[in-house]
Amino acid sequence: MASLQLCDGYLLSKPSVSPRFRLPQRISHRLIPKASASPPPPPSSSSSLSLTRRDLLYQSAAVSLSLSSICAPAKADEQLSEWERVFLPIDPGVVLLDIAFVPDEPSRGFLLGTRQTLLETKDGGNTWAPRSIPSAEEEDFNYRFNSISFKGKEGWIIGKPAILLYTADAGENWDRIPLSSQLPGDMVFIEATGEKSAEMVTDEGAIYVTSNKGYNWKAAIQETVSATLNRTVSSGISGASYYTGTFSAVNRSPDGRYVAVSSRGNFFLTWEPGQPYWQPHNRAVARRIQNMGWRADGGLWLLVRGGGLYLSKGTGISEEFDEVPVQSRGFGILDVGYRSEEEAWAAGGSGILLRTRNGGKSWNRDKAADNIAANLYAVKFVDDKKGFVLGNDGVLLRYVG
Repeated sequence: MASLQLCDGYLLSKPSVSPRFRLPQRISHRLIPKASASPPPPPSSSSSLSLTRRDLLYQSAAVSLSLSSICAPAKADEQLSEWERVFLPIDPGVVLLDIAFVPDEPSRGFLLGTRQTLLETKDGGNTWAPRSIPSAEEEDFNYRFNSISFKGKEGWIIGKPAILLYTADAGENWDRIPLSSQLPGDMVFIEATGEKSAEMVTDEGAIYVTSNKGYNWKAAIQETVSATLNRTVSSGISGASYYTGTFSAVNRSPDGRYVAVSSRGNFFLTWEPGQPYWQPHNRAVARRIQNMGWRADGGLWLLVRGGGLYLSKGTGISEEFDEVPVQSRGFGILDVGYRSEEEAWAAGGSGILLRTRNGGKSWNRDKAADNIAANLYAVKFVDDKKGFVLGNDGVLLRYVG
């Protein structure tokens, strides 16, 4: 039942609400996305059972947003420093996982999350509307959509349980592409690379490429990470013998290089196009790794559990890192996103937002999300003018500069 609170988030070939619950007669238009259709009218007793779970979910979310606006109307339009919160027509328990825009239609984008969450915007991210894909609703699964990517008008979505969706018309229509049941691991990342082409990664380190809309895939790597570690365990990689066979995080650079963090956070791995297998690396810090990614200059950033931030020395792949002082208030930092080579933002637990304007040498806390009770998991910049921070409980922040 939705909470109604008054005045207070290898080889590859879905909270319910009672149907009798009626929406209030007046809904605050300030909180209902302009791009979305108005919620359906309350069902009559004779047709109440015909409502789908998705209909009920969106009605419940609309009621919750409406009551929030009654309690504190100013907060909906409140600009938080250089970020503003965008209220979404979804259940508060949803964790947002990825976002992407169509290069050929820059105002059109898609937002993914848990509980089969898929939202669409047609105004650059100001407002969002629920989007349904019939081919993803034919089975009684509650998909977790993990990753989305576009190239031109072609786009890809992957999720768990294993599902692959493809569009050739900027997301107007989505086709479901069949996948082999022998896929090693769960798909965690996909990158659109060209016409009918994409690159996909699983949490077991398998990397596949396709050039025919996903109907056939070719392995880009010769062995799994587990096999690599079995070969190199005697080469001095600390913690390799405890490896459980999966990644906890993986990030791709614009030029196709990957960095991944082992599930326990005790070492990291890298891969570059053309290499036959992943290259394991010792971590050069005492605490375990939370996440890693690529700086705008080609170097690496590294986050450790407990809030520490490190930058690699120089550009490219390195095992030498320098710690940078940050004001994390004891909360963990979970992701870093670069707006330019000099400016980047870091986000983390309990609404932590940090910014650097000098390439990461120093970071200052931005109080934008201090009053938002949510963990911020991902920072995504489409370009220097369009950026988003994704969190749990359906929290989405939009960069307004």
